[in-house]
Amino acid sequence: MKSILAITDTNILVSGLITGNKDSPTCRIVDGMLQSSFPFLLSVVLLKEYGEVLLRPAIQRLHQLDEPDMNVILETITVNAILCEPAIAKQHAPDRNDQHVWNLLATRKEAVLITGDKLLLANPPTSARVISAQSFISLL
Repeated sequence: MKSILAITDTNILVSGLITGNKDSPTCRIVDGMLQSSFPFLLSVVLLKEYGEVLLRPAIQRLHQLDEPDMNVILETITVNAILCEPAIAKQHAPDRNDQHVWNLLATRKEAVLITGDKLLLANPPTSARVISAQSFISLL
């Protein structure tokens, strides 16, 4: 298998933390990030988004993690990640709120974005891959 450098969209992280199915692709991805099972990119902006979304009251009710437990998860993800400053993507993301992941995706040619966002999946940049959680698991 070629070297793949994952970028995990926030919706995958949230889904992996709230699912009751330990064998679900999203849960396996989150577990893989926590166990450093595959290389993945992270930026300060994406890490901040992870934290902000996980702290939303509706999301907290679903994952039932308190702030110290969430901090441990985010710290572990940070330690295991390849932290980098994103490039400036030549293409605009289909949703401007996702431009930061588009920029991160443009940082390394072997990077793939793992997302459940149908708009991003349907409109990938011409020079990069955007795949579902199930597709990523099948590559492992």
